Amino acid sequence: MKTVLITGANRGIGLEFVRQYALDDWRVIACCRNPTSADALNRLVAQHPDRISIFSLDVANYSQIEQLAQTLSGETIDLLINNAGVYPPKSGDAFGMTDYEAWAHTFAINTMAPLKMAEAFLRPIARSNLKTIVTITSKMGSIADNRGGGSYIYRSSKAGVNIVMKSLSIDLSPQQITTVLLHPGWVKTDMGGPNGLISTEQSVTGMRRVISNLTFEDSGKFYAFDGQIVPW
Repeated sequence: MKTVLITGANRGIGLEFVRQYALDDWRVIACCRNPTSADALNRLVAQHPDRISIFSLDVANYSQIEQLAQTLSGETIDLLINNAGVYPPKSGDAFGMTDYEAWAHTFAINTMAPLKMAEAFLRPIARSNLKTIVTITSKMGSIADNRGGGSYIYRSSKAGVNIVMKSLSIDLSPQQITTVLLHPGWVKTDMGGPNGLISTEQSVTGMRRVISNLTFEDSGKFYAFDGQIVPW
């Protein structure tokens, strides 16, 4: 049975990843900040008690990441999905109104935490068969695709994680670890809002298809949920 570790697993895209992988007979390590209040996730656990395990993890707390890695040090993790992310308040993410504390917090979660997760869980990933790290990013982090301006905090946090993961793909190449970035599309979630173009099920189904077709030669690439390459 293959094992996937998913951050931000209590809602939206993360929750759908948990649901789909559990249905596909994967063992799922589902991480979220407050497991006791993660009602939808706990309902999934009740349906698949032998496949889903929940762990408390605030990815902004790097000591907690290290502690969880120690707890799971004996595991083999085929796939790490860095899904946890935040979108800063729009009132603080516009020119002349920048909330610099929110910017630092967004970077801590969107940009720095995925690298910390890779560092902390390197050994369980390296000894697996699939050896894959996926980070959920956004086309809003694409410099070539930026035609709308604004969103300084969110765009920079995603552009930042893009270059971090690109470097990681190079640094982990001797260990044959595949590291890729995925744009989930504009999804109808709490973060994406009600005007999103696709459902979480459509997004995750597409991303899982991309993940299942990955080879080591794809490491360092930036894909959309439909398999198209996204320009940097």
